[in-house]
Amino acid sequence: MREVLDFLSELHDNNTREWFERNKPRYREVLAKHNANVERLVELIAKFDPTVEGLRLSDCTYRIYRDVRFSKDKSPYKDFMSAFIVRGGKRSGYGGYYLHISPKGHTWGEGSFLAAGNVCPERHVLRSMREEIEDNGAQMLRNIERSGFSLDTTNALRRTPAGFNSTPETEHLLRQRELIISYPLTNAWFEQEDWLERTAELFRACKPFLDQVNRAIEYAYEEYV
Repeated sequence: MREVLDFLSELHDNNTREWFERNKPRYREVLAKHNANVERLVELIAKFDPTVEGLRLSDCTYRIYRDVRFSKDKSPYKDFMSAFIVRGGKRSGYGGYYLHISPKGHTWGEGSFLAAGNVCPERHVLRSMREEIEDNGAQMLRNIERSGFSLDTTNALRRTPAGFNSTPETEHLLRQRELIISYPLTNAWFEQEDWLERTAELFRACKPFLDQVNRAIEYAYEEYV
């Protein structure tokens, strides 16, 4: 993984088309390494979560080229690599397992991390997840605590949404606009020979939380249809 970390660090400091073109052979090697790691991680996760079995790279990975049309930051490339391993693929709308490799941080966060959950849910999906919290919030809190991950509260409402009842313990869950738990990683994590296996074990601990999130999403899709 050293070559991946080194390339991303240099790209962070030299995010121009000229630099990238000069280093394109390196990028191809780094991309091949990243893709092989993602394929292996899918295999490891599928051992405890069969819903991701058979996912292809195109279902899980993203292009390095940024869409800068509506961004003040005109840097042409992402200075990180990532993968979203989720049933039905990255556009399915379900909650899944996210790997983010960013040795020097990036414009919308600091460093590498793992995450599990559902991002930018549709309105009817968010309502269903809040109903799940209303009915089984204590269970969700236990699942989060047992995972060892932390609830991401970056995109939370200031007040509890109208029409929902909560306890003092679960009120902050209802204020979330998306349900995500995260776990920070250091660069040293990727230098361990068994980092993929260790990553899969961390994700395994998230499965009860994801099962609860996806149960709510499944219900929303059934009702919406």
